[in-house]
Parts: sequence; structure tokens; C-alpha cells
Amino acid sequence: MTIFTTARLCDAHSSENHFQIAEPLLKSYGAKASFSGQITTIKVFEDNVLIRNTLAEKVDNRVLVIDGGGSHRCALLDHELAVLALDNGWQGLVIYGCIRDSELIGQLPLGIRALHTQPLKSHEKGLGDRDQLITFAGINFKKDYFLYADADGIIVSDTRLS
Repeated sequence: MTIFTTARLCDAHSSENHFQIAEPLLKSYGAKASFSGQITTIKVFEDNVLIRNTLAEKVDNRVLVIDGGGSHRCALLDHELAVLALDNGWQGLVIYGCIRDSELIGQLPLGIRALHTQPLKSHEKGLGDRDQLITFAGINFKKDYFLYADADGIIVSDTRLS
């Protein structure tokens, strides 16, 4: 994997105007501060069945972006699901919602951004959509776009940045 910083990517590609920068809404929870990959999207509300099924897939250089509707009422990701993501090659997760088991997740070499923590687990109804355009934090996340995240922020581009 190429080493990058979002600041340098912005400097190198600002004139091209084909990337978006996320509003600083999300906190970092995983032990991996920087991560990047092609996007897979999920839209759910207080339900993590589709998240579990997606994280169970073996992938190469992918980031899962989850629109959880910004809910603070339950967690969409726990330590078990984070380990599943790590075991199957996911580079990171960006969650417009909450996680739990944050101390355990903080020890995993996985990039995770989320709104907050919440100890209550989510429902398991199996509802949601995958690989559709989702929007939060001022960004349109689309399947197969490229996401770059580090301590300075999150960038999404329709093309690979270097």
C-alpha cells in the first residue's frame, strides 16, 4: 500500500476538482490511523445484519461505508464484527452511526471512523440497501469510488489519487 496523507493528496489534486472532503463529524476508533481503499456502501437503520453479511466477504483493498442514519440509539459495529472485517481483508469502516466495544476495537489494526459509542446493540431484522449512492458528512459515497482517511480527514475521489 502506498503511503499517503490527505493533506498532500489535496495539495497534489486540488486543481483537478474531482474529490470531496468530508465534514469533520466522525471520530477515529481503530488502531489504524490511516487507511484507504475502494468503497462498498450500505444503508441501514439500527440493523446490522447486512453489515455482518458484507464483512463476511473476502475482499482486497476495500472500505465499507455505512449510512446508519446518524442514529445514536444503538451500535452498528462491535468487536466481533470488527474482527470479522479484519479477518476478511477490509481496510476500514466509515460509519454514520455508533459503535460499541470501543476499547477492544481500539486495539485492532483496522481503520474505523464513527459518530460516537453506544453500548446497546442494534436490531437484527435484515433490512437495508447495498452498493447504492449514500450521502453524509457533505460527501456522496458511491460504490468503487476511492476513500482516503487519516488524522486530518477523509477524502473521496472518483479516481485513484497518488
